[in-house]
Amino acid sequence: MNLSCKKVLLYFLVLAAAGGAVGGFLAFGPPGLYAKSETPEFCGSCHVMESRYEAWFHGGAHSRIKCVDCHLPNDTLARHLMWKSIDGLWDAAAFHTGRVPDPITLSSHGARVVQENCQRCHAETVARINEDRKCWDCHRRMSHKQVGAIATWTPSTE
Repeated sequence: MNLSCKKVLLYFLVLAAAGGAVGGFLAFGPPGLYAKSETPEFCGSCHVMESRYEAWFHGGAHSRIKCVDCHLPNDTLARHLMWKSIDGLWDAAAFHTGRVPDPITLSSHGARVVQENCQRCHAETVARINEDRKCWDCHRRMSHKQVGAIATWTPSTE
């Protein structure tokens, strides 16, 4: 191996080690970051999410659960962490580049995750209904903009 190849290899190894150290720190530290980033207060700390946080905070039945309970997969820790990283980086990039959509909407993946979590928490109820519909088709007022009493379908009395 000539001297220039050794330099390139050493440079690559130093970069890989530094990248691994930074990645490890972001993944497993700083201490308390994971726990803090699981809280609704963390989600609401971004000013574009303030109105959604306030609607959740003052809302009805779901005001005692965390954002991640609905908006991230909760079937396995690995899937939860993977999507937390992907969604978090996506949200941070959108925020810092000024590309946050107005209104903020769920992606197709986000809609599937929210639906899965509705079904996970309300399994007994879901077992009795048609699962082809989205939960929010009937429970419209559960959205962040219209938090309040659940607007459920009432059968006709005719």
